[in-house]
Amino acid sequence: MPAVSGRLRIDVWSDVVCPWCYIGKRRLEAALARFEHGEAAELHWHGFQLDPAHPRGLRRPTTQTLAQKTGAPPDQVRAMTRRVSELAAAEGLAYDLERAVSVNTLDAHRLARLAAGHGLGGPMHERLLAAHLGEGEIVDDTDTLVRLGAEVGVPGDEARRVLEGDAYADAVAADLNEARRLGITGVPFFVVNGTHGVSGAQEVETFLSALRAAYRDDEAVAAG
Repeated sequence: MPAVSGRLRIDVWSDVVCPWCYIGKRRLEAALARFEHGEAAELHWHGFQLDPAHPRGLRRPTTQTLAQKTGAPPDQVRAMTRRVSELAAAEGLAYDLERAVSVNTLDAHRLARLAAGHGLGGPMHERLLAAHLGEGEIVDDTDTLVRLGAEVGVPGDEARRVLEGDAYADAVAADLNEARRLGITGVPFFVVNGTHGVSGAQEVETFLSALRAAYRDDEAVAAG
């Protein structure tokens, strides 16, 4: 993942059902808005599955999934989702996790890969995050994914062909393999210019520090 001198390449591993990923996305965007060379940034989105073993076709309320994973009682799960929703609201995001439905996200990531080929990787990832976390959309349903893709400009007939086959599954697998190679075990995870990593939905200042350090290092290499 080399960067061109004077540019910033930001590789982001994220899952479309991850509440912290959307918060991290907003904080990165806020950091780029404050960064002196923010216009140089090029974002590349990579798929990551928080639960790759989730059976395809199985749909259940996210609150139920959280309760099963953590062993927490319902009131504690509600407190957890309320807290993350409050943090999201501080970033201008409207979550409704009571409506969220856990699914296998492979098809959503395949759609995102198709969108990236149309120069729409960022908008597609944004739309999928909003759909799952705030709108209760079922993001493994073919008709839903085709509609969401069309909303950001992905041709519907092409999206349906992809989703009804296995196109881009190898690209998603490559993303997951690269994550493992880099030692990424959770998301969001951000890599700036292939050298500076930021794990989690860190504060804006943390992102700014990583951006500035990566840019300085790139300039130093260019200067010889």
